[in-house]
Amino acid sequence: MKKIAVLGSSSGQNLRAIVKYFEGKDVSVVCVSDIENSDILKTAEELGIERKFLPCEQNFEYFSSHDFDLIALSDYRCQLKSNVLELGRFLSVHPSLLPAFKGPDAISRAFFAGVKVSGVTVHLINEDIDNGKIIARYPVLICNLTHYDEFEKEIHALEDLLYPLVIDKFLNNQVFDFSDLIQNNKCGGCGGCSIAI
Repeated sequence: MKKIAVLGSSSGQNLRAIVKYFEGKDVSVVCVSDIENSDILKTAEELGIERKFLPCEQNFEYFSSHDFDLIALSDYRCQLKSNVLELGRFLSVHPSLLPAFKGPDAISRAFFAGVKVSGVTVHLINEDIDNGKIIARYPVLICNLTHYDEFEKEIHALEDLLYPLVIDKFLNNQVFDFSDLIQNNKCGGCGGCSIAI
């Protein structure tokens, strides 16, 4: 059985999608958070999966003593040090088309900058924030009449579709292809890119 750690600090809104995606598969998901009463740990409890509060300074000790096939970040606020990153494979999802809008508040910064295309990026983690090798990106169009709430909802929906698929491919040493979204009936095809849930 393969083992994933989902590492988050706040809502970790992708956790629910990841757990749902891997239900019935030979993969177990553990939730780890550096915030003791975080929403992501509450979600993990609700989902009935293993969970752990882990202060940032204990990362090396914990990940060196646990054998995870992959560590997937979901709104994790601590910077991972190089000695921790050497212990495994770390992925993250970011709500913009990197390298544009690195760092926090990417959704609002992209929207209010007036760009016409933003999206979601899944990338490897290194010590330079949001600068690891890009594994997958997918665009979201911002029309003139698009409201911010609609755009934010579409970005989060796309994260929940894309991230688990990329994690699955990465776990199995396969290359992610965008046809995977269509083959798994995860995408509405191309109709201006409104994500079909």
